[in-house]
Amino acid sequence: MEKLLIFIKHRLNFLWLIIEWGNGVVFSILFKKSMEQVNQEVLSKAGDPGFTFRRLGISDSDALHALIASQDASDLQYFSPHGFDLPSIKKQFKNRSFLLMGTFDNEKLIGYFFLRFFANKRCFVGRLIDREYRGKGIGNEMNRIMYGTAWGMGFRCLSTMSKNNRAVIKAHSKNSSVVQLKELQNDYILVEFVDRENEKGV
Repeated sequence: MEKLLIFIKHRLNFLWLIIEWGNGVVFSILFKKSMEQVNQEVLSKAGDPGFTFRRLGISDSDALHALIASQDASDLQYFSPHGFDLPSIKKQFKNRSFLLMGTFDNEKLIGYFFLRFFANKRCFVGRLIDREYRGKGIGNEMNRIMYGTAWGMGFRCLSTMSKNNRAVIKAHSKNSSVVQLKELQNDYILVEFVDRENEKGV
C-alpha cells in the first residue's frame, strides 16, 4: 500500500489530489481529536529550553516560506513533501491530515517538521533544519515529537530515504528506532520508526 501511494504521489498528481482530499475527510472524522490531544501532550514535554517547539498555523506561512527559500538547493534535493511557493504552503494548512510543526529560536523559525497521516493508521514524517542550527540536538527532539505523536495515536511511523542522501543515512545510522522495510525505485528505501519500549513487531 505504501509503495503504491508513493508512486501515485510522484507520478499521478491528479489522482493524488483526490486521494489526499478523501483521506483528509476520513482522517478528520476518525482521528482529529486523538491527534490534537496526543500532539499537545507530546509537545508539552519538549525537553530543550533553548528552543520552542510548537504547531504551525497559517499565520506562520510567510516564515515557513522564508525558511525553505533560504536553504541551499542541495538541502532540498531529497526533501519534497509539498510545493514550496507561498500558495502551496498556505494550502497545506487546509489539509486536515497534514500536521505542520516548527522549531523557533525566540521568534525566528529555524526548523520545520511534519506528519502526513493516512486513515489506514500509517503516517509519514519529515524534517528540515536551518543549516546554522544543525548539530544542536534539534533533530533528536523533532524525532521524539513526531514518533511520540504517531505512536501515541497507534499509528505506524514511516519515511522514505534516498540511499544517495548521505547526511540522512548517516544521521539515522545511530537511530535505534529505524527498521528498513523495503527497497523502492530510484535508490529510495522505505523505513519504519518502531517504538522499542512497546514493540509488537513490524
